[in-house]
Amino acid sequence: MAGGDVREVGIVGAGMVGLATAWFLQSEGVKVTIYDRKGVAAGASWGNAGWLTPGMAVPLPEPAVLRYGIRALLSPSSPVYVPPTADPTTLSFLTRFARNCTAPRWRRAMHSLIPLNNRAFEAFDALAEGGISSPVHEAEPFIAAYRSAADREALVDEYRHITEAGQQIEFELLGGDQARAIEPSLSEEVHAAILIHGQRFIDPAAYVHALGDAVLARGAELRIDPVTSVTAGSKGGQINGQNFDAVVIATGAHLNTLAKPFGVKTIVQAGRGYSFTVECEHLPLGPVYFPTQRLACTPLESGRLRVAGMMEFRPADAPMDPRRIQALVAAGNSLLAGADLNQREDEWVGARPVTPDGLPIIGRTKAPGVFAAGGHGMWGILLGPITGKLLAQQIVTGRMPSELADVDPLRK
Repeated sequence: MAGGDVREVGIVGAGMVGLATAWFLQSEGVKVTIYDRKGVAAGASWGNAGWLTPGMAVPLPEPAVLRYGIRALLSPSSPVYVPPTADPTTLSFLTRFARNCTAPRWRRAMHSLIPLNNRAFEAFDALAEGGISSPVHEAEPFIAAYRSAADREALVDEYRHITEAGQQIEFELLGGDQARAIEPSLSEEVHAAILIHGQRFIDPAAYVHALGDAVLARGAELRIDPVTSVTAGSKGGQINGQNFDAVVIATGAHLNTLAKPFGVKTIVQAGRGYSFTVECEHLPLGPVYFPTQRLACTPLESGRLRVAGMMEFRPADAPMDPRRIQALVAAGNSLLAGADLNQREDEWVGARPVTPDGLPIIGRTKAPGVFAAGGHGMWGILLGPITGKLLAQQIVTGRMPSELADVDPLRK
């Protein structure tokens, strides 16, 4: 029934993607019911870095990942960690992921992401105009910091490839003292930096909860209930036996469980990230990034600094690995001044939904009334609102926006 008289839609997942889809559907007069097994922002939407950085949103499979080498990828202290596994789905994902870690495939994927990146801020602006109260901050300053100028060349080279692919990003090079004059939270071990312009950031948990509150205030129903079945009908779909004109599966790293019966063959693997918060003598004004260590730091509304990082390919619901937290601590303690990472709170692990080609899954499945939205990797917070806006448009009109052409859930 999607594309006809769509009056009521059921959404599975109350993270950024599911809630944004709900909000934009409501803007079209559609009644929404949201299902989640835990509640609003209970997954990867809660503890991530909260960066809104379209100039830096790139496909995860890239040649640099393979340059770590197998020994590094198997080390629990590595920024990218692949625990030994015999799970056939994980092995299949890793094989396909490795095939996409080539320059030509990265460029193709980058070209597919750019149309979404270019409209990301537009969707956040629409939410702000619609009354979402949680602030979106200009990321000025936004500093990427290094121990040496030689280390910095890797990101400069990556920005060159991003620019060549057609994505705009403005930056300037700084010395260590210049960087510390702007951001006193950098330690004396920082000798080179990049000042990045034109990006934004949010406190992700605060923002997604504000979005959830707004969606509920507009009349949505939230059911905290595990979804045991999604089925397709001749005029829509069902969630746990309840009929809807259309159904959206937006369950993050768990997307395959419900979407696979509807022809979604792209594997969505949990790429788990870790974070915690600390007090700082000088709370940074904007994000601070340590690319060599893959460490992302963000000032939160609480007045604390979130320290986040790691990409761990492990089952979504596996217990937290304390070695990964210790790896973040070891990486950050010597690079941040006035912050003792041993005195931390809010330890968290969450499962980013990663695909083998680095592209999200957004659009109609083989069942006309069932849609999928997920697989954004590290960019679900950035691309969640524009995903919701474009998907709502497709559900209501029956026409696929051009920006979704390369992220078809039915791609091989």
